[in-house]
Amino acid sequence: MDSSEIKQLRILATKSRIGAILGTFHAKSGHPGGSLSAADLFTYLYYKELNVDPRNPQWEDRDRFVLSKGHCCPSLYAVLAMKGFFDWDELTNLRHVGSMLQGHPDMNKTPGVDMSTGSLGQGVSSACGMALAAKLDRKDYRVYTLLGDGEVEEGQVWEAAMFASHNNLDNLVVMVDQNGLQIDGTVDDVAGIEPLDKKFEAFGFEVFKIDGHDFEQIKDALDKAKTVKGKPTAILCRTVKGKGVSFMENQVGWHGVAPNKEQFELATAELEAQLKKLEGEC
Repeated sequence: MDSSEIKQLRILATKSRIGAILGTFHAKSGHPGGSLSAADLFTYLYYKELNVDPRNPQWEDRDRFVLSKGHCCPSLYAVLAMKGFFDWDELTNLRHVGSMLQGHPDMNKTPGVDMSTGSLGQGVSSACGMALAAKLDRKDYRVYTLLGDGEVEEGQVWEAAMFASHNNLDNLVVMVDQNGLQIDGTVDDVAGIEPLDKKFEAFGFEVFKIDGHDFEQIKDALDKAKTVKGKPTAILCRTVKGKGVSFMENQVGWHGVAPNKEQFELATAELEAQLKKLEGEC
């Protein structure tokens, strides 16, 4: 990618962070921290990687994406809105009764959502099923799923990993948003998962470790994943919880707390300043 492409992706990711803050503020609940850490990953997937069509969300041959850490959907919704799956204004209805945008993704209500998720550990299992279905149906679509590093403590994740390797699901990419924090504290303190790369390798995965905020590294890992044959791929993405908002970064308290009016205005002002700077560099 050239510098102009990278700047454009940064602009889009910053807008998705603004959307995540907007949605959680209007909902008065939600999970901003992990939404902000994953914003760059969502942006790259939907603008560079996934073969999807907002005009035909149920297109049979589309690539699939499963947000296994479903509570971090606010920035995913922002990216889907920017891509044209629905209007940006829908973000202000996040978590409202009857809204298409619930606190966890709902495939029956939200265009662009391929699987309803919420119970941690289960999304990756669904992704495995989709990848196996593609193999059985002789389809070329690929399946991507994003987990949180706290979520990896769930035993079902490793059952799914064993299944993926046993079935040679080389059309499956498991991404882990490693921001180091979960609801009760640091991942290391709650139930340390390291060495995570060795664990996935032991389960038969090809593993790449990257900076999850570096678009060139994201591209390189996803490009390499397409060359892997006979086994699934895991991409471990080191990120910062609350990325982009100074008072949220690396603060476990922002795992599941919405900003109040003052915090919303401060966060939005920070992100809009970043956006203005990026747009001025283009």
